[in-house]
Amino acid sequence: MRFPLSLTRSLTGYLVRNRLAGRRRFPLVLMLEPLHACNLACAGCGRVREYADSIHQTLSLEECVAATDECKAPVVSICGGEPLIYPEIGELVRRLVERNKHVYVCTNGLLLAKRLDRFCPSSRVCFNVHLDGMEASHDAMAGRPGVFAQATAGIRAAKNAGFRVCTNTTIYRQTDLHEIVVLFEYLSLLGVDGFLLSPAYAYEAVGPQAGQTLFMTRDEIHEKFRHVRALLDRFQLMSSPIYLDFLCGQRELPCAAWANPTRNIRGWKGPCYLITDTHYASYRELLEATDWDRLGPAGDPRCRHCLVHCGFEPAAVFAAQRRWRDAVRMAVWQMR
Repeated sequence: MRFPLSLTRSLTGYLVRNRLAGRRRFPLVLMLEPLHACNLACAGCGRVREYADSIHQTLSLEECVAATDECKAPVVSICGGEPLIYPEIGELVRRLVERNKHVYVCTNGLLLAKRLDRFCPSSRVCFNVHLDGMEASHDAMAGRPGVFAQATAGIRAAKNAGFRVCTNTTIYRQTDLHEIVVLFEYLSLLGVDGFLLSPAYAYEAVGPQAGQTLFMTRDEIHEKFRHVRALLDRFQLMSSPIYLDFLCGQRELPCAAWANPTRNIRGWKGPCYLITDTHYASYRELLEATDWDRLGPAGDPRCRHCLVHCGFEPAAVFAAQRRWRDAVRMAVWQMR
């Protein structure tokens, strides 16, 4: 199976309960950022730039747990910043698993081998290691030599210790797609459980110079991903087929950023993971104060070229609930 049975069962039950209750909007994945400090300053990341004035602050363990209780999403993606720097990361994951959450620890992998003793292997825990190419390409994006070697050593250690590991790869304008094939072949030999893909997404915090060289227009993304899909379909992709259709320009999806709310040091980030207009004191305030229908390429010029997974992957999940053919397709994909 592409995802653990416990995750499929939890998510299915959660979706059914919310639909039966008549709720139009409800969270699927909480993007939890307990800190924004990082041991890298990657070219495509804006967090260390956007939150430079609060880079040394952290959420307390209790604030993190309270955010998961408040929003009630069945999946928690712990990101940042580099979450393995967070002093209480092991206890945080343990507390979330106790609450029957499915936890993805999104990491650059540099500290993974050293910090494994803080975690217990579980079908509810997955390390999501970011890799944007083979050694030369990834180290160039990370701005430091040796990052690829350390990250892949962490993957080996995690797999040897019995943990689930997936990887997340961003496709940039200059990405060599044949190199990504080589990367996935190599990672498959290491026993990686699945591969996430996302187009590089432009946002203000990265800066205009990086944006011009790294990020693609909507049409360029469609063209690039048509080639990506043809080359990578034989691998265990964790990006859903409906979302990949969207990336290839074969169907449209509405933005569902409300399903992946972000909680960080300043509060609930609004309106979405990439755009910061304000921070709210509560998840309910974020949900009620945001004009969600205005978000997306048709309503907000800042969204013109955005096809990011945290906005449109949940829309693919909801699309599968509305069309029988999509539901069957997603079920078959999950079982492969």
